[in-house]
Amino acid sequence: MGHVERDPGRHCVSAPERRNLAARIGPQWTIARTLWIGGARPSAWACSRFFHRLLGHLDAFDTLFDELVEQLRELLPDFGQRLALDSKALPSFATHRPKRQEADGRRDTDADYGIKSYRGTHPDGRAWETIKRWFGYKIHLLVDATYELPVAWTLTKASTSDITEAPELLTQLKTRHPLVLQAARLLTADRGYDGAAFLTACWDDHHIKPIIDIRHRWKDGEDTPLLPGQTNVTYDYRGIIYCHDPVSDVTRTMSNGGFEKDRQTLKKRCPAGTAGTPCAGQAQCPVASGLRSR
Repeated sequence: MGHVERDPGRHCVSAPERRNLAARIGPQWTIARTLWIGGARPSAWACSRFFHRLLGHLDAFDTLFDELVEQLRELLPDFGQRLALDSKALPSFATHRPKRQEADGRRDTDADYGIKSYRGTHPDGRAWETIKRWFGYKIHLLVDATYELPVAWTLTKASTSDITEAPELLTQLKTRHPLVLQAARLLTADRGYDGAAFLTACWDDHHIKPIIDIRHRWKDGEDTPLLPGQTNVTYDYRGIIYCHDPVSDVTRTMSNGGFEKDRQTLKKRCPAGTAGTPCAGQAQCPVASGLRSR
């Protein structure tokens, strides 16, 4: 199974085996560090024998990981309250998919191609984009954001999308560490995890507030349409709501008034009434007393 890692020795463990093992022991950095005692790198033959022996005890690593998570929960009262979610590329030592798919220990037949894009804006307003491509795998991590320690993880092919694997991480945490999940209050992630089903599951099923940037999915030409049922209130793709002065047509961002759990609505308040912002048409404005939005 898999492609043999590039190493001076000939007795190396195949790439998929080592990737799988590395993903299991990687979060437990103290174990990984002891593999290179004194700073001297073990020989290829020693590494091969060591990893082959460990492969027979992978369940023990899962057990050790779970025990460490539970010990942290007992020692740290706020452990798990602030969660963060992300993935990381794990390139294979193979550079492409082999033509022959028979698993013979010399080729990586489990990996595939992945791509990840990063976008942003320069201080001068210019947009930038960086695209990363690789052949291999992807590790998905759910971590405690305060202590930067993992609480759940999965290893997949590189092509598996982040949003597809996100529910599995919450399910794993619920099954193996239910008290950690119960303590969770916030979950932060990038816009790759913006999906209606996942956001709904975070709040409705686990009572976790997702803090996730919104993907810009609107078509060109769509800017700020009218909020349904309103005549002078618009919104953008981020969900920001604006009111328009009925006299001067000046646009202002409405203030946040909180979330009503029973009604499942957001309260928005008039900026003139809450912040004292001058508004020529406040007396005629139909939302001067605020509004509720789903």
